[in-house]
Amino acid sequence: MSGHSKWSTIKRKKGANDAKRGKIFTRLIKEITVAARSGGGDPEGNPRLRSAIISAKAENMPKDNISRAIKKGTGEIAGEVYDEILYEGYGPGGVAVLVECMTDNRNRTVADVRHYFTKSNGNLGESGCVAWMFEKKGLILVDKETTSEEELMDQALEAGAEDIVEEDSEFQVFTAPDELDDVRDALAEGGVTFLEASVSMIPKNTVDVTEEKVGRALLKLLENLEDHEDVQNVHANFDIDDELMEQLS
Repeated sequence: MSGHSKWSTIKRKKGANDAKRGKIFTRLIKEITVAARSGGGDPEGNPRLRSAIISAKAENMPKDNISRAIKKGTGEIAGEVYDEILYEGYGPGGVAVLVECMTDNRNRTVADVRHYFTKSNGNLGESGCVAWMFEKKGLILVDKETTSEEELMDQALEAGAEDIVEEDSEFQVFTAPDELDDVRDALAEGGVTFLEASVSMIPKNTVDVTEEKVGRALLKLLENLEDHEDVQNVHANFDIDDELMEQLS
């Protein structure tokens, strides 16, 4: 299950999100809008919207931005209509990659995503070609310096978590997708702070990346995808050791 954590950890270590608050806000606004469109504007009756609002508040998004995004989703004010699309492909070294997008222009998005895969010696595949290698799970990432494994395990399992895994500088708390909000809220009430909490696609198996050339090309592909305005999330089933990661940083 290290593929997701590796990429999330790498992004934070490289500071990939530090200078891109506008990009983060754009992603969150799209998610809030689509969540409100599909499930209504009341977060109490719409778990997806509630989760998106919590994420937006964690990024200090102004309340007015959140409110406008909800109203665009419910149709109270005019706004773009986004399609949700999942692209699948293989990156360098045969690493499986899932790309979650929200776009108002499918032709633009698929052309750009295909270009990034080709440029990195990968290839964009057909629907279903790699999705079977992943499993949808709720995932909460907790900094190891903020709590002990024993304390976290007691709180998380009591709240309904399925498993806890130690990975690098983090603990990964896994839940069923529909249990994510309850577990996250219970941990927060118990004083646990977390780095990330989201429904994610977790790889069932991982591909070891051991060559510098492959690793560099793979990270470049993932970074290009993450930077695209239509991309919401990127998932990949790779593992890479710390020594090689140091060389690539």
